Amino acid sequence: MRDEIQRRSRRATAAWRSIGGWSAGCALMVGSPLVMAQQGSVSANEADQGSATAMDTVVVTAKAFVAGSDQPVPVHPGSNGQIATGGRLGVLGEQDAFDVPFNVVSYTAKRVEDKQAQTLGAALRGDPGVQIGNGFGNNAQTFHIRGFELVGDDVSYGGLYGLLPRQLMNPIGAERIEVFKGASAFLNGVSPTGSAVGGSVNIEPKRAGDTPLFRTTLGYNTDNHRYAAIDTGRRFGDDNEWGVRLNALHGTGDSPINGDDDNRNKAYTLGLDYRGERLRSSVDIGYERDTLKGNRGGIYLNSQLDAMPVAPSARTNYTPDWNYSRLESTYGMWRGEYDFTDDWTGYAGFGFSKAHEFSRAGSPTVVRSNGDATFGMPMDTHHDEKHFTYQTGMRGHFETGAVNHAVNLGFSGAVSRSYNAYTFGSTETDGNFNIHAPTDVTLNAPASTGSPSLASRTRANGISLSDTASLFDDQLKLTAGVRYQQLTVRNWNLSGTPTSDFNDNGYTPMYGVVYQPTEHVSLYANYIQSLQAGPQVPLSNSSGVPYPNAGQTLGIVRSKQYETGIKLDYEKFGGALSAFRIEQPNASGDGNSYGLNGKKNVKGLELSGFGEPIDGWHVMGGVTYMDADLKGTTNHDGNDPIGVPKYYATLSNSWQLPGTNGMELTSDVIRSGSQFADDGNRYRLRPWTRLDVGLRYQASLSGMPMTLRANVDNLTNNGYWESANQSGYVTMGTPRTLRLSASFDL
Repeated sequence: MRDEIQRRSRRATAAWRSIGGWSAGCALMVGSPLVMAQQGSVSANEADQGSATAMDTVVVTAKAFVAGSDQPVPVHPGSNGQIATGGRLGVLGEQDAFDVPFNVVSYTAKRVEDKQAQTLGAALRGDPGVQIGNGFGNNAQTFHIRGFELVGDDVSYGGLYGLLPRQLMNPIGAERIEVFKGASAFLNGVSPTGSAVGGSVNIEPKRAGDTPLFRTTLGYNTDNHRYAAIDTGRRFGDDNEWGVRLNALHGTGDSPINGDDDNRNKAYTLGLDYRGERLRSSVDIGYERDTLKGNRGGIYLNSQLDAMPVAPSARTNYTPDWNYSRLESTYGMWRGEYDFTDDWTGYAGFGFSKAHEFSRAGSPTVVRSNGDATFGMPMDTHHDEKHFTYQTGMRGHFETGAVNHAVNLGFSGAVSRSYNAYTFGSTETDGNFNIHAPTDVTLNAPASTGSPSLASRTRANGISLSDTASLFDDQLKLTAGVRYQQLTVRNWNLSGTPTSDFNDNGYTPMYGVVYQPTEHVSLYANYIQSLQAGPQVPLSNSSGVPYPNAGQTLGIVRSKQYETGIKLDYEKFGGALSAFRIEQPNASGDGNSYGLNGKKNVKGLELSGFGEPIDGWHVMGGVTYMDADLKGTTNHDGNDPIGVPKYYATLSNSWQLPGTNGMELTSDVIRSGSQFADDGNRYRLRPWTRLDVGLRYQASLSGMPMTLRANVDNLTNNGYWESANQSGYVTMGTPRTLRLSASFDL
């Protein structure tokens, strides 16, 4: 272990040897484990807080990152402060991506701030392996990773599932947004809805730095949406062992989409932590409330539609102005670690959450390729959720001859309950409705939903054991592990009658190898699985004929992933090239029956990278190519799965203007290939391109550090269909949006 720490420390020290002033450190050291000091030391989190105070003398010292702990990985010096060098791997804790046989990337709080991201999707937009979409519901953001949908319910917080707001999440309290690409049943266990097949997302909360922080931000977005935020933190104690970090945001106003007005959002996070010599502990509490009226949702496609219609203009809102959502989430988490010896550490964590949601939803169903549509019954939904999740275990190191072992024994579990109530109303349209020129839709409001009743209860418990054996001075690492998982799912209808009772278990193995021929090159390969409860059988087919097994859960579904690749890690750039294949059993209806039918196969190549090719010019991006098809299905054998584009490419640039002090130009280009909105491949979404531009300026106002930001999303105001999902939902991209903000460190 000590050899590994010294090796990583030497690499980190060499990477920072050329830093000679605060301006470079401010741009590059966000979240770094290296510290800058003037008459003392400055912690990694203080660097994250981005103080712009000038310093005459800068001293750089190394503070080794401890793999497997809850300590966030350092920021890469070639990423302009926006990308860290790894992320959390479930029960294995935080790991340097260079040293593990998996593909993981972590985005920093600086990236969230620079993009002025108000949602998790906005923060992740620009990752070449993550496509942003909407799920079933008014505002549910989804994320397609390696061709598989990840829903918001399955985004983890500090490695624990089921805690964060499940539809929309403001990342104001996020220190890291970590994206793990690939299956992860061994690492993370079974996710609440089982969607984490192609990848997963984890949020790490902010921590107080050694220097007190009080930052205020005022912002404005098109169309007259205003918000104010604060970010404050400080440490206490003789050795600064106690920390407090508070983030708060209030926003209100309209959006650039016609008729999408009176949106209000509040978000609060509070983080308390203790860092002692052997004990480290933290408590995090969060609350978020979003109220949205007239927000644009997606469209449905009628089975008799002859072809996919062209997308309307970017600002067009085909959703009625009575569409409404009120989303409220409260959550909390405790985590702790204790070093019993220098080589053995115990860890534990648990969390809880409550969610209250009400929505009134009505979406058009397109019936002709010219955009003609009908409106079905609007639905009022009252939905509540409660989650409790825990994790505990022991990790340690020992040697057997010339082999170093890193072992981990972990237990994890979760209990989830959801409650539903819904009623239907009716609508009337003034003549023919068309999504390109929408007219008023009159609502005959549904009756009151009443209090929601218990709809489902899920219990998942698992135990995992892994060993990473390191040989030849850590050049070769062999990892093997297995998880035993128990899963119980029970469902009820609105009248309280049980509709299914599912109880099963399974083992999920994991194998991986890493070979590092040089300190800058890492070759890796892995085999890992995904495990989740099968889908619940719907009530009827598209023609309204009931399924005889409606409401049942289709057993345990096991997906398999094979991956190999190469990673590069140099002082001024880093990157990875990987090839993967994921196989998942497919569920579909065939006439009057519904069940597992064939497989969904996704093969792909991922290329990603970032760096500083010229002093002051930083680039970031990549491309993912996917060859996806359905195999062994009754009706759609050989067809493309829903919502999987042939390719997805991104390129981000930031250029520090010569001759200026603190001014930076930015641009982001996203290109998506075509994708299909149905298993029959009749409805094709055209390729699309989006261009974002921006300007950042850092200065000092009467001795007070200040950062001004201006971003324009979708500069060309392109109207396009952005994504499709398995629920039959097709959603548009956002129109041109101006974002302005000013941050002051008081």
